[in-house]
Amino acid sequence: MSESTSTLVKPIQLPSDQDSSGRTLGEEEIKLLSEAIHSGTLTSTKGSFVKALENQFAEMIGVKYAYACSSGSGAIHTAIAAIDPEPGDEIITTSITDMGALTPILYQGAIPVFADVDPKTWNVTAESIKACLSDRTKAIIVTHLFGNPCNMTEIVELATSRGIPIIEDCAQSFLASHNGVKVGALGSIGCFSLQQGKHITTGEGGIVTTNDEAFARRMFLFINKAWGYGDPQPDHYFLALNGRMCELQGAVAVAQLGKLEEIVNSRQVAADKLTAKLQGLDGISPPLIDPRNTHVYWKYCLSVDSQKIVDGAVGLAKNLKAKGIFSAPRYIQKPAFMCEIFQKQRTFGNSRFPFTLARPEAVDYDAARFPNTYAGLEAVLVLPWNERYTDEHIDFIAAAIHEAVDQLKVN
Repeated sequence: MSESTSTLVKPIQLPSDQDSSGRTLGEEEIKLLSEAIHSGTLTSTKGSFVKALENQFAEMIGVKYAYACSSGSGAIHTAIAAIDPEPGDEIITTSITDMGALTPILYQGAIPVFADVDPKTWNVTAESIKACLSDRTKAIIVTHLFGNPCNMTEIVELATSRGIPIIEDCAQSFLASHNGVKVGALGSIGCFSLQQGKHITTGEGGIVTTNDEAFARRMFLFINKAWGYGDPQPDHYFLALNGRMCELQGAVAVAQLGKLEEIVNSRQVAADKLTAKLQGLDGISPPLIDPRNTHVYWKYCLSVDSQKIVDGAVGLAKNLKAKGIFSAPRYIQKPAFMCEIFQKQRTFGNSRFPFTLARPEAVDYDAARFPNTYAGLEAVLVLPWNERYTDEHIDFIAAAIHEAVDQLKVN
């Protein structure tokens, strides 16, 4: 380890996606919000903004259908409800994801079966998914983590050969693409989030996409308490909740959508500059991107070699924090299946349902089955990222990382 402990890099304040410094919210959103308020119609069943959002988003992604809902978790729930699993059916998902992408599986009576990941991209692969398949598999959820798409050609080929639908979790990957096709149009259903820290935001909110007419019908109904709006004799056809987005959110979303391409481009330009500045830095690997993929950088992630950097990602994060850069080592502190909801099967009262219907293999969370998950979490360092970064910010981050690596390098 270097004897130098001095901080030569002068700290500067980085923009944050948690306030206006790192967001594109402005006069455009205020104008459309004012229009919505003055219209007096704030429900999407009667208004125009949510419908406009749905139409514009479908066109942007390249799908036939898009429906807005109350949150990204609601989007996942809507997708699973469209798949309509039987109690005890299995849905393969990733070991590195937000709980909001997992609890909807349980709410629909299905069993999450966790696949291991590629330790360098932190995404599931066709190989890791294949290891989880069973005769109970009802669907596969792929999460395009951090804005970097999964390698979908192989995954789609596997799923198609088994007749299994794919749900894409695109919460972190607006306008990302694989082989020129945008995420959200690669599988059976796409799910997006408009939460505060996403590429575009309405505070909370979600969107689901599909090209499948039957799935589209189920999704529309599920968002609307299964009430058949527009039907000759509408009824509440099945068990469903009110998952609608209101017109206020819709107005903000329409304004935000007009800025999305610029937002993504800004993040990509800044990321490319940082990658160039970190090339060849011993112990640090910038994002690994398959040449078929377009990365849109929800966050910028480093892979840190603990054999070359003292205390690995945790040590680097601590050093950067002292320099004013608040990064997240490990992203999530433990694999999703290690949370109490899975370890203690806390669901509905004391019933443990639907875990009571699970195959033992489906709920086997032995660490030996997930070597890449643990290796990936140990190595990953998630840097804060947003569309407001300038060359000055990139230079500051790069210099801070170089200095930290020099201070922490293993002799």
